[in-house]
Amino acid sequence: MDLGMVGLGKMGSRMTQRLLGAGHQVFVFDRNKVAIQEAEVHGAVGAESLQDLVAKMETPRAIWIMVPAGDPTENTVSELASMMSASDVIIDGGNSNYKDSQRRAEKLQENGIDLLDCGTSGGLWGLKQGYSLMIGGKDSAIKMLTPIFESLAPAVDKGWGHVGPSGAGHFVKMIHNGIEYGMMQAYAEGFEIMKAKTALDLDLHQIAEIWRFGSVVRSWLLDLTASALEDDQDLSSIRAWVADSGEGRWTVAEAIDLDIPAPVITLSLLMRLISRQDDAFAAKMLAAMRNQFGGHAMKKQDD
Repeated sequence: MDLGMVGLGKMGSRMTQRLLGAGHQVFVFDRNKVAIQEAEVHGAVGAESLQDLVAKMETPRAIWIMVPAGDPTENTVSELASMMSASDVIIDGGNSNYKDSQRRAEKLQENGIDLLDCGTSGGLWGLKQGYSLMIGGKDSAIKMLTPIFESLAPAVDKGWGHVGPSGAGHFVKMIHNGIEYGMMQAYAEGFEIMKAKTALDLDLHQIAEIWRFGSVVRSWLLDLTASALEDDQDLSSIRAWVADSGEGRWTVAEAIDLDIPAPVITLSLLMRLISRQDDAFAAKMLAAMRNQFGGHAMKKQDD
């Protein structure tokens, strides 16, 4: 089945290449004309606009969007829907809030258009290893697109599945990312403790490589950790500033709504926020209070 791809960032471009390699015809559009040209080199059919993309495709159309969550996704879905027909499908493979996906799916159904929310994991490595796909939406639309999902996944019967109704795919991906926050934080803290134990002169890269095989803490994240430590164990070229995509925040908010304690995920999110404070006022307040009640030492700016 032909597929349209909107959004040729790092993930979208690699997904397009994987689909083309599996023999699918892919029509592509991105605001960046260079990205379109690069996709055409691999065999994609470029489009000059969303309207041109829709016009080039035969019905029933399936258009996969890989654009940032929020307004970019909202505007893209709305514009596509105004041009598409009943029985067409839009797949949102980005990190949209699942409540937005539920709302959009209900709205599109008024015109007979299906929306599949597809939580997509695999990052830069998905082109080679395949993507993990968590899909929400109507069973009939998913069955129609099964060859697409099988081509993107690590295997036809592994790494992808229909997890529930509209919104379920993005909900599961949200929890997936929340778990990822906690796992990454645990690795980061453990390696920092080992780095601080200077008396033992530990080789962090060596330890990461040892743990990668046979250990109960082995994982793909540990593989990536070992790779990051290989050339520079001090990570001297990296600033201690960690972004968050928003899914960790949504996971914590959902846990609160459901009265579910999630201390690990919550604290891992807070640690990312702390990383952005070069000169945290709260830390200054703590030092000042300790000095006031106990005469504990404080470090001044020029110390």
